[in-house]
Amino acid sequence: MTPDWQYILTVAETTTTVVGSQLLKDFGSATAEEKSDGSLVTQSDKWADGELRRRLQNELPDHGVLSEEDSHIFPEQDFCWIIDPIDGTTNFTRGVPLWGISLGLLYKGTPVFGHVYIPTLDQRFHGFYMGNSGLAGPSGAFLDGEPIQTSSDAAAGSQFFSLCARSLKVLQKPFPCKIRMLGVATYNLLMVAAGISLGAVEATPKIWDIAAVWVISQAAG
Repeated sequence: MTPDWQYILTVAETTTTVVGSQLLKDFGSATAEEKSDGSLVTQSDKWADGELRRRLQNELPDHGVLSEEDSHIFPEQDFCWIIDPIDGTTNFTRGVPLWGISLGLLYKGTPVFGHVYIPTLDQRFHGFYMGNSGLAGPSGAFLDGEPIQTSSDAAAGSQFFSLCARSLKVLQKPFPCKIRMLGVATYNLLMVAAGISLGAVEATPKIWDIAAVWVISQAAG
């Protein structure tokens, strides 16, 4: 059975819009706790995680879900959503207006659809990339419905390149581009997909950091 890709996109957009509107009310005022892996979590993360899972399972009951704030056991279903309820929790708690909600959809372990919503900017990124999944479907990467693609420009001092805090070793040698550190793994890589940055490094990503943006960046070239 061929998935209804338009319906999947609509569910992703609607779900993240509703959750994002509530998170905007908590933005800048949430108190964070440190998890065992050193990352931060707030009650807003936990609420958003549960609400995203509930809405996805209501609308797509045949799909499994794996999320950052819940059990990290891969479900048995062929289709599985990978959820990051707030990517950029430190930014979220400190009032830095750059954080997002990330939804990646895997088919038998292969990412095929990604959607990232940045509530503070009201930006919606999505992409389809069937790759070698065996599925048929649409392709392409989009920002607010408009196609995006990576940049083929040469490295230069006027070009951007994004790093995460754990990837600073690349600076031990002269670096040919302007460095940016955004504090949000998804947005780091989405800027490459949109052709704004030439490249980006995330040294220690988790599956929920990259499941959605892997699809979007592949689809963008």
